[in-house]
Amino acid sequence: MATIRDDVQTLLAMLASVPGPQMHEVDAPTARMMYRQMGAIAERPAPTAIAVQELSIPGPDGAIPSRRYLGEGSPGDTVIVFFHGGGWVIGDLESHHSLCAEIALLTGFPVVAVDYRLAPEHRWPAAVDDCLAAARWVASAPPELGLPASKLIFCGDSAGGNLAAIAARALRHEISVAAQWLIYPGVDMTATAGSMQTFAEGYLLTAAGMAWFDENYAADATDPLASPILSDDWDGLPPALVFTCGLDPLRDQGRAYASKLIAAGNRVIFREAAGQIHGSAQLRGALPSAQSDLEGQAADLKALLA
Repeated sequence: MATIRDDVQTLLAMLASVPGPQMHEVDAPTARMMYRQMGAIAERPAPTAIAVQELSIPGPDGAIPSRRYLGEGSPGDTVIVFFHGGGWVIGDLESHHSLCAEIALLTGFPVVAVDYRLAPEHRWPAAVDDCLAAARWVASAPPELGLPASKLIFCGDSAGGNLAAIAARALRHEISVAAQWLIYPGVDMTATAGSMQTFAEGYLLTAAGMAWFDENYAADATDPLASPILSDDWDGLPPALVFTCGLDPLRDQGRAYASKLIAAGNRVIFREAAGQIHGSAQLRGALPSAQSDLEGQAADLKALLA
């Protein structure tokens, strides 16, 4: 029996008691609405000390809506570019608003959240293309950004962690990448064993849900632009903070990714939250322990950059 935190147990029991269809049993627009509703119930309010500004970034298929989060004091020249999770199908600026504001508060770095195109309306590699375009735009420090942005930190949760890992590898010779912060990242779309089986049911993210995401995203699972762990390019990657959760189907691939980074001689800080579930970073209202996990990661990031 896996160790489970008290607050996680309470949340899972509450979710199990709610009648109605699961996200993978409805269409994508309905699933997106359900995702936002869960966040409205289970997420903490965004910190009010962070100034928020809407941005529009030129993309390969039109403007990419984005949002800048800026704390008090001098922002320096490092910017966190954040890619939200949600299986490349759900999630947006609103679903991750509190998390991005909290990251800006805890780290002291400005955050630019990127609302990349979603599947199935825009299948792979549309999300990758948008995230790379947005990163290049931020790194160019355009006047609209209002920040020097000479160094970037790529950050994302789940599918966003996938996109952050891809961007860090793809752009490291083109722009200055200070670090990659991967929050329970999905980095291996070919994975089927280990934690993918152990935690396939009953821990929020399910096997059926992951299959639904993959079907909608329609990526080539063996391409490094979908499964970055399958890349043959591991030398000289940006320093990495890799965070996993002990009760997450994606746990083992996050562990394996950190191991490959370390084996290639890259600087890595690895943190795993025992008894914690996938998606916890956006459930910090219902899961007080997830707030402590996030605060620990912010401290790790500062240590990684020191």
